[in-house]
Amino acid sequence: VQLQASGGGLVRAGVSLRLSCAASVRTFSNYDMAWFRQAPGKEREFVAAIRWSGGVTYADSVKGRFSISRDNAKNTVYLQMNNLKPEDTAVYYCAADPARGSYYYTPRIPTYYDYWGQGTQVTVSS
Repeated sequence: VQLQASGGGLVRAGVSLRLSCAASVRTFSNYDMAWFRQAPGKEREFVAAIRWSGGVTYADSVKGRFSISRDNAKNTVYLQMNNLKPEDTAVYYCAADPARGSYYYTPRIPTYYDYWGQGTQVTVSS
């Protein structure tokens, strides 16, 4: 499985940006997908996740501003980021894992995901 993230850039606070992550996998609809981010000097942190079934989970820091979605026909997951803040500055990574039973679903934990993209830089200036 290969994941290709894109859509990052340098923007001013308050604007919107949409990230995309294209997956090279035959059964994309059977994968749980997520976005994480890592700022300089900080640990990688969970941003948002979407299950194979469409259920979504968000970090409290982005709830109400970010929206995750998927297009199974295009093997792509999106992260719509609105009202960006300087503290959103980070490298954003998409992650994927074959769907497991609900008991095992831990979307906020990086080790849940077997596959990672290369990351796309998002820089928000004040």
